[in-house]
Amino acid sequence: MNWLRHIGAARVPLVIAVFLAAAGTGACTLGGAAAGGYVGNKATNGSAVGTVGGAVAGGVIGHELGK
Repeated sequence: MNWLRHIGAARVPLVIAVFLAAAGTGACTLGGAAAGGYVGNKATNGSAVGTVGGAVAGGVIGHELGK
């Protein structure tokens, strides 16, 4: 878990989004959720509610854009 502290827990969704974008299936929804979670985390200074809310909003937006 030292690597998680090294890169920062807030950057993990961004890394996941990059891998999912390369994978293809469901990448828009999952990538949007990862990006939204990152933005929500930063906008609310690390609040769990902000992170989850951002992930939900990002997932919805990503799903709609992926249609």
